[in-house]
Amino acid sequence: MKNYDTLLKDLTPKKFTKFGVIWTSFLLVIIIIGIIAYIDQIIKGQVVTNMRDYALWGIYISNFVFFVATSFVGSIIVAVLRLTKNEWRTPLVRIAEIITLASIVMAGITIMIDMARPDRLLNLFIHARIQSPITWDVIIIPTTIVISFLLLYFPLLPDFAILKDFFKKKKPKLSKLYGKLSLNWKGTKKQKAIQTKSIRIIALMIIPIGLMLQTIDAWLFSTTYRIGWDSTNMGAYFISGAFVAGVAALIVVVYVVRRTNKLEKYITNFQFDKLGKLLALACLVYLYFNMNEYLIPAYTPSIGEEIHLNTLFVGSYSYLFWMVTIGGLILPILFLLFKKGRKPLPMFVIGLVVVIGSWWKRYIIITPTLLHPFLPIQGVPESWHHYFPSLHEWLITIATLAMALLIITLLVRYLPVIPIQRTAEENDLLETNIKH
Repeated sequence: MKNYDTLLKDLTPKKFTKFGVIWTSFLLVIIIIGIIAYIDQIIKGQVVTNMRDYALWGIYISNFVFFVATSFVGSIIVAVLRLTKNEWRTPLVRIAEIITLASIVMAGITIMIDMARPDRLLNLFIHARIQSPITWDVIIIPTTIVISFLLLYFPLLPDFAILKDFFKKKKPKLSKLYGKLSLNWKGTKKQKAIQTKSIRIIALMIIPIGLMLQTIDAWLFSTTYRIGWDSTNMGAYFISGAFVAGVAALIVVVYVVRRTNKLEKYITNFQFDKLGKLLALACLVYLYFNMNEYLIPAYTPSIGEEIHLNTLFVGSYSYLFWMVTIGGLILPILFLLFKKGRKPLPMFVIGLVVVIGSWWKRYIIITPTLLHPFLPIQGVPESWHHYFPSLHEWLITIATLAMALLIITLLVRYLPVIPIQRTAEENDLLETNIKH
């Protein structure tokens, strides 16, 4: 067996530090508060929210679209990097897969939260209509959850076997758990061949699944014929936006994991430089589709489109629109063009700003359009003319974000976030090449 001493010391999951315990406890408190708010919402009904006949989706669907977008980082980026065998991706892929799994699981939960009657969830399957994009969503989300889980799990088998031996004397119970998770991995040629083939098949499968997920998400909007959504650009628009949100989320989590686990030796400035260039490319592509989505209709708008665009450009949502466009898209591009902007700390700040901007971007996509209904708003309460989430909506939404972070935190705690076996093999290959 290869010498894993140094790698095991650096890459083996560590105990929570004091900060880790505080952080986890903080997330749990937020989640409990959100659950209480959700139970109250079920008891009292949607009246506790500010969603009405016009703003019937609100912040919950904005949050759902954000989770779906963030999951794109593992669906496409990881799959492509795995298939092209880029070595610089080794310290990053598992973190990306963890983000993807956490995001897509929470996307599914968020949809259920949005339902006023979660007890009727089964009706989505029993009375499904194939012509409805909602039915496609019901099919594609569980499919993505399963494939994302397999893409995370299969590459972990060798590391589980290593951790089983590592914890055999120190923590027998943990060792036994890792042993079961390893599925009796021995590292034989046959096992390696099956594992390699399986990972390749899953990576190939998740690319069309990821594209379908983002496209179906876009079709949920574009098939409603509403002003602001009635566009053939929506599929590509959502895919490019998901590319931005996913890469930015990866940068933020990678930086935090690198700092807390002291992995500077493995996740270097080189990886951040690569991620910075990737994020710059993603932002440029998304900026192009934003121009198609907003500037082109502005030249020849219908009356409805003119009202909608004025609301975004100079109206009540203009401050938010320009904040996410300039602060969350244009400025990051400018900073990332310079090498200093692609250093770890600046990248963390830029990534965090882009993630926040990406969340609010989904809010901007949904809310203003819903406030421009097919029929004029007449004879309804004044409150229906506007929408801003209620306290219940904020508490529940923040709780879902906390749940996603808790899933990521726990997986980072108990899984080797950097592949031990693969890193050892790459180090051996490097040493062999140097000798020759």
